[in-house]
Amino acid sequence: MAKRILIVDDAAFMRMMIKDILSKNGFDVVGEAADGAQAVEKYKEHQPDLVTMDITMPEMDGITALKEIKKLNPNAKVIMCSAMGQQAMVIDAIQAGAKDFIVKPFQADRVIEAIQKSLS
Repeated sequence: MAKRILIVDDAAFMRMMIKDILSKNGFDVVGEAADGAQAVEKYKEHQPDLVTMDITMPEMDGITALKEIKKLNPNAKVIMCSAMGQQAMVIDAIQAGAKDFIVKPFQADRVIEAIQKSLS
């Protein structure tokens, strides 16, 4: 059965890019969210195998959303997405329980590698 992924990014075109990469590689994108608050709701609704989470978003940022999702499910698998130069935030995210991080602009092989590694 295909692994179920939730994509979280405030930029619709970024969600579309990740969705395209995942769909072409046999993953099932079960939901999308544009901010951290939506991400937590969609996580509850879909119980995905993995979440790709942008760090910088309105309403609730990705690190706060990561912490909320980890409260719901301590075994949740979340990969953070960040732009270059956000190393401090990436460290915060890893300490909060993120499995890995991918840097924008996305390279398809790196996205797939991070997801497969985090799911294994």
